[in-house]
Amino acid sequence: MLIADILREKGSQVQTTTAATPLRDAIAVLASMRIGVLVVSGDGRKIDGILSERDIVRGLANESTDFSMQTVGDLMTRNVFTCAPDATVISVMELMDEKRIRHVPVTVKDELTGVVSIRDIVNARLKETDAERKELAGYIAGSPSA
Repeated sequence: MLIADILREKGSQVQTTTAATPLRDAIAVLASMRIGVLVVSGDGRKIDGILSERDIVRGLANESTDFSMQTVGDLMTRNVFTCAPDATVISVMELMDEKRIRHVPVTVKDELTGVVSIRDIVNARLKETDAERKELAGYIAGSPSA
C-alpha cells in the first residue's frame, strides 16, 4: 500500500499556520480541531516547519517560555521529515519509528499535498493484514486436503 492510497481515502486537507501566528492561537486550533500537528507554511505549499503537541510540551518544560508572547516560529520544529505519495506505508512507518515522529507531511516537488499520522499508518497496516489473512484463509479453505 502507498501513501497516495491513504490520502485518497482520508483526503489531502492539511491544517497550516504561519511562523508569526501567536502560539496561543495555534494551541487553540490544535485543541478545537482535535489534531496533533500544524504544518507551518507562509503560502500553504512550502513547508517552513511543523508545530506538534510535543513541541508545545517541550516549551512548557522550559520555565522561561512565556506562551502569551511566543509565536509558532519560536517552538516549531524546523527540520521536517517528509515523504512522497509513492512512498510505501512500511517505509513511512520505519521513518516514523526511526525519527520518533507521529506526523509526516506528504510533498510533491517540495510542495505540501497532505499529511499522514501514525494513526493513518496503523489503520493502513491493519487493513493490509486483514486482507492478507482473508486471502490465506481462502487459500487454505480452497486447497484440497492431503
